[in-house]
Amino acid sequence: MRNIDTSDVNEAVGEMVRVLGPHDAKDGSVPAGSLEWSCWTTAAHIAHDLLAYAGQVAARPTDAYLPFDLAVRTDSSPREVLQVVTACAGLLASALATTRPEARAWHFGPCDPSGFAAMGVAEVLLHTRDITQGLGVSWLPPAPLCDAGLHRLFPDAPPGDPAQVLLWCSGRGDLGDRSRRTSWRWQTAPAE
Repeated sequence: MRNIDTSDVNEAVGEMVRVLGPHDAKDGSVPAGSLEWSCWTTAAHIAHDLLAYAGQVAARPTDAYLPFDLAVRTDSSPREVLQVVTACAGLLASALATTRPEARAWHFGPCDPSGFAAMGVAEVLLHTRDITQGLGVSWLPPAPLCDAGLHRLFPDAPPGDPAQVLLWCSGRGDLGDRSRRTSWRWQTAPAE
């Protein structure tokens, strides 16, 4: 299986903008799927995580997250929040493109650049799904991106449709006779 990289991050964010852009006039204060967050807050969270991952990859701390946060102005429109997500994805992609594959940074243990790319892709896909559910938009994450993320973040994932399996692995639905997970954690340390 190939490593997830900048092209996957860019593709995931491009898909998010494609799906959510036409719905930017909808009420972003509604809950995002089964989350307690609003759709607006969930989109801002995606931007925050992408920026945090970019910082980790660039600075390579070994024991904690860098002590900074992204603050998206609360009066920002949904379209503006999508622009912030796009900007933060660009920062992550830039950090990934200039970092050697053997570099490590902290995410609850050592994580390689491909792991940060995979987490970025998964955050975008999973939370875009949450937002589409809140807005009443029918959408599933693209299978190829889900498949790559599953292999990297959930190596013990069961077989099946990659989008449905990723949703199940992250506690967002049932999978056949498997009940919805109530707790989960992805594997960030590379298989060595």
